[in-house]
Amino acid sequence: MKILVANLGSTSFKYRLFDMSDERVLARGSVERIGSPESKCFVQVGGQREESTVIAKDHAVAVRLCLQQLTDKKCLATPKELAAIGFKAVHAKGITGVQRVNETVLQAMEAYNDVAPAHNPPYVTAMRLLAKEVPEIPLVAAFETGFHETIPPANKYYAIPREWADKHGIKRWGFHGASHRYIAERATQLIGNPDAKIISCHLGGSSSLCAIKAGKSQANSLGFSPQTGLPHNNRVGDFDVFALPAIMRATGKTLPEILDDLANRSGLDGLSGKSNDLRDVELAALTGDANAKLAIDVLVASVRHYLGAYLVLLGGADSIVFTGGIGENSATMRQAICRDLDWLGVSLSVHKNDVAKGEARIDAANSRVQLWIMPTNEELIVARQTRDCIAACV
Repeated sequence: MKILVANLGSTSFKYRLFDMSDERVLARGSVERIGSPESKCFVQVGGQREESTVIAKDHAVAVRLCLQQLTDKKCLATPKELAAIGFKAVHAKGITGVQRVNETVLQAMEAYNDVAPAHNPPYVTAMRLLAKEVPEIPLVAAFETGFHETIPPANKYYAIPREWADKHGIKRWGFHGASHRYIAERATQLIGNPDAKIISCHLGGSSSLCAIKAGKSQANSLGFSPQTGLPHNNRVGDFDVFALPAIMRATGKTLPEILDDLANRSGLDGLSGKSNDLRDVELAALTGDANAKLAIDVLVASVRHYLGAYLVLLGGADSIVFTGGIGENSATMRQAICRDLDWLGVSLSVHKNDVAKGEARIDAANSRVQLWIMPTNEELIVARQTRDCIAACV
């Protein structure tokens, strides 16, 4: 069985093709600048990468170009060999888990367009186009909220009128499910303990921490929407909603305008005034930029806040795992997060941390808690979920 896993942006289509008989990645590629007069396209099979300029007026055209490339490269005998396209979907009203994409699923996603504005609109648009243009290929949505269905009520409910949760679904749903699921499986395997207590730190453009016990999510720092929890690259993170009327009065902006600011011009970008990329912010901080340093300090403090909370929740941890673009690549960030935690049994080896590449253990010899850098593999998780969904529907 061959599964294509798609990662969509408003003007991009990135993919990986899996052979699920042995879970090999047969090819990967992308089409960028969809809708522009010229779209950039690349495909990589093995060690060979080819780039070209194409015309892709929409995502359906991009997918057809992709399928043609994969056929030309002999990754597929014909496009019909593709069993399904899997999507790492984010959020939908009243729906979670893994779903065959149909009109009910699409309408549920549309209902939360304003809850996940960076994700749902492009996904819904692309899925509708693909369902129309390539109806022979099943589409599967693997929702990020699915992994967090095991979170107990005490960690899921807000202190709001109960009917808001029960009738309208206003709860801490949690996100980054594919990433945290992969970390749960891989870390448990490395530790060799199926009941391991793990804190997964997915730090990147969008960030969250997840408390995991025996492979199941117990809490996630993201709440009802992907805007909550830790500060993100340009999203606010945790924020007091009663500040909204004060900001509206002070600025004269409408509620939609303020929400747009919180979703697109906040986080690292808003605090630093420099960039939404931590690498740029770290460089600015090194030159003495006070705002850049503040942005880093706020992010570190927020990570440590949730890390401490989850150590209490789990009763300690067997492992703390750093993943995501920041978690995997910023030695400075990892060191700052683990600073002065020896009394909790968390001791980072500065040398290991500085030289580590790829999957690596970075705790000091006297650390009771294992510290890992672990590249995540969300696409593999989605491929597995898509395979199982298709098999269950046969």
